Amino acid sequence: MEYLQTQGISLPRLGLGTFRMQGDVCRAAVESALGLGYRHIDTAEMYGNEDAIGAAIAAARIARKDLHITTKVWNENLAPDAVRRAFDASLKKLKLDHVDLYLVHWPAKNMNLPTMFETLLKLKQEGRTRAIGVANFNIALLRTVVEEIKAPIACNQIEYHVMLDQTPMRKYLAAKSIPLVAYCPLAQGRAASDETLMAIGRKHGASAAQVALKWLLDQDGVAAIPKASRVESQQANLDAQHVGLDDEDRQAIAALPKNKRCVSPGFAPAWD
Repeated sequence: MEYLQTQGISLPRLGLGTFRMQGDVCRAAVESALGLGYRHIDTAEMYGNEDAIGAAIAAARIARKDLHITTKVWNENLAPDAVRRAFDASLKKLKLDHVDLYLVHWPAKNMNLPTMFETLLKLKQEGRTRAIGVANFNIALLRTVVEEIKAPIACNQIEYHVMLDQTPMRKYLAAKSIPLVAYCPLAQGRAASDETLMAIGRKHGASAAQVALKWLLDQDGVAAIPKASRVESQQANLDAQHVGLDDEDRQAIAALPKNKRCVSPGFAPAWD
């Protein structure tokens, strides 16, 4: 497993996304992923599955120092007291004394960025989260956070895959040495049936989904968190790390339409 070094933490470049996985299904998925060798688990207050993930982590009996756990605060809870309450609840459900990365899940209208990051930094200084970061922030918001507030952001987690261009964001993050963590890295299943990706896969003895995932992992400063509940899919995603794409493959992927967004920015009340 490859790692990205950011703000004092080692972030495994391939993790398990858990959005829309709950209860016993979520617990079983996390247990199987940990058994296969995953060490990066991504969750959020809003997913409603932190308790299931906490149970899976406890059952796995893996040394805490070998795990990377990310969770997120929902955008209705960004006032200082609300952040703390949300964080305490997440930690309790996860059955942990700290998380590795705590993210602001979505920007919100009227959020007070300086106050918000002051609160997040206090959680970091208290050792309750090893690093802080954001998700779904656009470049304008990132400039405020990184250049004006000078918050030590460990990543920006956004939708990114072979069918969505994120070049301006990638360039900005790279210039600031901030990793991009890609969610929906398989375009919610669309990548698996794409003819171009299937053809590249046949050439390498791989699936179209593995090609799409390796395309992301080949990029400097990019991590990916594909959701996978089945053991076979989890293993296939791990195996994608060994696919060897060439320049011809990358040119074919570059020619794919790059405007297919799976998660509407409108999902967040504040994206406009």
